Amino acid sequence: MRTAIVVGTGLIGTSVALALSRRGVTVYLDDTDTTAARTAEALGAGSLQLPGKQVDLAVLAVPPGRIGAVLARCQLDDLAHTYTDVASVKARPSDEIASAGGDPSSYIGGHPLAGSERSGPLAARADLFEGRPWVLTPSPRTDRASLNRGLELVSLCGGVPVLMDAAGHDRAVALTSHAPHLISSLMAARLEEAESEHIRVSGQGLRDVTRIAAGEPALWGDILEANAEAVTSVLEAFATDLDRLLSVLRAQRSADAAVRARATGELDRILRRGNRGHARVPHKQRARPDEFVAIPVAIPDQPGALAALFSAVSEAEVNVEDVRIEHSLDQPRGLVELLVDPASVAGVRRVLDANGWSRHEDPHAGHGVRSADRAVGSMTGRRNPDPAR
Repeated sequence: MRTAIVVGTGLIGTSVALALSRRGVTVYLDDTDTTAARTAEALGAGSLQLPGKQVDLAVLAVPPGRIGAVLARCQLDDLAHTYTDVASVKARPSDEIASAGGDPSSYIGGHPLAGSERSGPLAARADLFEGRPWVLTPSPRTDRASLNRGLELVSLCGGVPVLMDAAGHDRAVALTSHAPHLISSLMAARLEEAESEHIRVSGQGLRDVTRIAAGEPALWGDILEANAEAVTSVLEAFATDLDRLLSVLRAQRSADAAVRARATGELDRILRRGNRGHARVPHKQRARPDEFVAIPVAIPDQPGALAALFSAVSEAEVNVEDVRIEHSLDQPRGLVELLVDPASVAGVRRVLDANGWSRHEDPHAGHGVRSADRAVGSMTGRRNPDPAR
């Protein structure tokens, strides 16, 4: 692939453009939002000049409800040899292509499973798709050349291609993305009028559950409307489970000891189902999360403290598999857990000690993964970390 045009310069479109530009593809940008387009161009994502001839691939980074109309317009202008999109709903756009006058033979549906609660070109990253699944949904009428260009796009962006039919894709994301977003939003909505004292005692669990509720409502409104049937099916099953849980919790207040015992057993079964479901969520292929060792580090709430910590860790030349940050805004310090391979623990500890991070015992460190030395202790950052580190 030598040339491409990205229509729509939000988070995903700009990230695609940045990834392709980094791989030497000449990228053109098009967006009715001229401010977003100019921002993407300034970031090095591509050029706002019109291509002088038909490009190899057009990536339609527009809402699901606009795919059919935008595709028909682009095909009428002979904009590209092949067309794809990045919308998180596939069946409805596919159905609307024919009614809008589009040609499905040069189109292949696409959905990179990557993103952020932030939106817009300034949130874009060239590495956003690296190692992430990228679903392609060829129809029976998609030609071989279009399929190959779709696969090449995924490869250039560092994604992992997954072929699915459009309806199967929509059922899958209803369960794994769209319904969870609504559940997160409903939980976050309970905080709107909550007492300040209650929110002050919140921990990382609440932040984890409500993080995705920060997504752009207009964007999510388009997505949920386009996939309403599949999302409704998931939420109906969730509502049934919720009713069952409510009955169990009410039964635990019963005066009948036998009723309370049955309720306790049922609650245990519900929680264990959650354990089993969570265990099926994909993690990095090289190791399971419980194979990592957590090195807890207490850092002061000062500018440059995180930068100083990560600068020190980088000297160990080891791969930090994950990072967990727990911080209450009214506290003078926070807790950072560095999850590393067991073989890397000694090297990380040596580097942290050499850079002035002293340790003290914290038997509560770890939170479900092994702590270094079973409870290696947290580390206290120096009082005045150098923000330039």
